[in-house]
Amino acid sequence: IKVEKGRGYQPATVRIKPDGGRSIGNILLDASFSPVRRVSYSVESARVEQRTDLDKLVMDIETNGVIEPEQAIRYAASILVEQLGVFADLKGTEAPIEQRSMPQVDPILLRPVDDLELTVRSANCLKAENIYYIGDLIQRTETELLKTPNLGRKSLNEIKEVLATRGLSLGMKLENWPPANLDRP
Repeated sequence: IKVEKGRGYQPATVRIKPDGGRSIGNILLDASFSPVRRVSYSVESARVEQRTDLDKLVMDIETNGVIEPEQAIRYAASILVEQLGVFADLKGTEAPIEQRSMPQVDPILLRPVDDLELTVRSANCLKAENIYYIGDLIQRTETELLKTPNLGRKSLNEIKEVLATRGLSLGMKLENWPPANLDRP
């Protein structure tokens, strides 16, 4: 029998030796380090003076003797208060006006041109012209793209077809492009 100190619960699979080996004759068991063995509760009706609509919580706590049941419930209650204290401090604050007034940009426009799965030649030509996002690309006209070195009519037709499958086209005007939070490579 091997006795260890620990906290909470550990399944046997976690307690296997790092080298992965188990010695013959050993049986690994899950380990529960909790001093609380069993907890049960019931809710009963309670009466205080003339009020009969109250409830009483009755808890039965059994421990292994390391701590008293009263200590266990006090500790559990203090953890619960600490965890839920975050919600007690919530205030009905409104979102800042700046965030509310930010224009919404179609998420597809924020995707990189690499997501269009263009040929390597087309993708490299666009990057050479600092066109990294689909939003950058759709604002360019056919004439502007044809002036790009190494980007010919075939590459242009490929780009137009891929954009058309997404409901986009060249020469589109975007009001608030690029967004303030857009990272440029």
